[in-house]
Amino acid sequence: MLMPILRWPDPRLSQRCAPAVLDDDLRTLAADMLETMYAAPGRGLAAPQVGRLVRLFVMDVTWKDGVHAPQVFVNPEILELSPVRVTGPEGCLSIPGPVTEVERAETIRIRWTDLDGRGNEAVLTGFAAICAQHEYDHLDGILTLDRIPPNARALAEAAVLS
Repeated sequence: MLMPILRWPDPRLSQRCAPAVLDDDLRTLAADMLETMYAAPGRGLAAPQVGRLVRLFVMDVTWKDGVHAPQVFVNPEILELSPVRVTGPEGCLSIPGPVTEVERAETIRIRWTDLDGRGNEAVLTGFAAICAQHEYDHLDGILTLDRIPPNARALAEAAVLS
């Protein structure tokens, strides 16, 4: 089922999320979030973006290249951020319009639970690492606007609000 995506400045986007409980409702939420993400069309979507303040995000960084590889991250934890930083353009489904230049770790180590209750751990690099950090930020109430200099933020906010 397609879900409405919250738009900034909705205050729910700035709230830290509670741990997710793995049950059938969460599995349905994850499936609905994937459907919504693909329709948007985005490469990642976090539960608070659809009004659910739980630690869950979905992503598929290759589907726009023709390879579907959906991933569901329940209660993720970023365990390590590489010291190598990269700055690149990021858009956000909750901040339609402006693309901002955000600095991120080039590589991360992340742990999460999947929808079958299995623990997973992986090292993500490149765009997958950037996407995961972006979605993980949403779980802590952090938006791309919070990661850019004040002058760039003012311009991005003005573009959204105009």
